[in-house]
Amino acid sequence: TSVSSVYQNGMMRYSSSVPSDSDTHDDFKPTQKVPPGGSSDSLKDLVENDVKENPVMLYMKGVPEAPQCGFSSLAVRVLQQYNVPIGARNILEDPELKNAVKSFSHWPTFPQIFIKGEFIGGSDIILNMHKEGELEEKLKDVSANHKSQ
Repeated sequence: TSVSSVYQNGMMRYSSSVPSDSDTHDDFKPTQKVPPGGSSDSLKDLVENDVKENPVMLYMKGVPEAPQCGFSSLAVRVLQQYNVPIGARNILEDPELKNAVKSFSHWPTFPQIFIKGEFIGGSDIILNMHKEGELEEKLKDVSANHKSQ
């Protein structure tokens, strides 16, 4: 079975190809030539752009439609309560991306949730914020600004 290759704003790509494949779409190729073993810089830029361009960004195991761990599933379920657009990347597809996200957030575990450019934490933190009403407050202008979904 194949997984859908399109997910909000074209954020998600579900392929087993690596960025150096000749048939990889240009959007996913590095914008600059990176010396061998130096791809962490382009991944760092990718993470920075993800976090900057997506009001809600989720680095998770699996994809929102098919999470591959209970914590990622919980994070998706909590965020879906607010009807906001969720940008997401599957960290299981790329160990280097996983490491780039960890070094960006200085947080060792996944999922990792960013809201409006700010690192929030994992599923336990987002669940607690949801229960306390803090998440609704943090997301209220996100849903208002993105009704065109």
